[in-house]
Amino acid sequence: MHTTQKKTYIILTIICLLGYSWLGYNLVITTKPESSAKTVCVIKHTTGIPCPSCGSTRSVISLINGDFSKALYINPLGFLIAVIMILLPFWIITDLVNKKNTLFKFYKKIEIILQKKIIAIPLILIIIINWIWNIIKEL
Repeated sequence: MHTTQKKTYIILTIICLLGYSWLGYNLVITTKPESSAKTVCVIKHTTGIPCPSCGSTRSVISLINGDFSKALYINPLGFLIAVIMILLPFWIITDLVNKKNTLFKFYKKIEIILQKKIIAIPLILIIIINWIWNIIKEL
């Protein structure tokens, strides 16, 4: 495994661990009636305006609780994040056990695809629409 591949897997593993830690922390916080989850969004704290990903944690928690409509309302990106959180650890472990780099190859292909304007522009527009949606609903 090349150094770049190794660094990618290390970074993805750290992100995965941090994501599960943050989700676990928020699951514990939201089950306590006397406390509520705090936002850590720098953009929202600085400007008072939610970012496109604000509410993603609450959206994933709603998915865990089986409330799909609430998850969609809070932030549709929660669905994508949940899928990534489910698949990523298994993919990393499978690649490590089988001594393959399928995740890294997929990552590189997606990186190339996302650089194409015909793909990038609609995705950017979707993120902007989601951002406007977050602002309108005063997330």
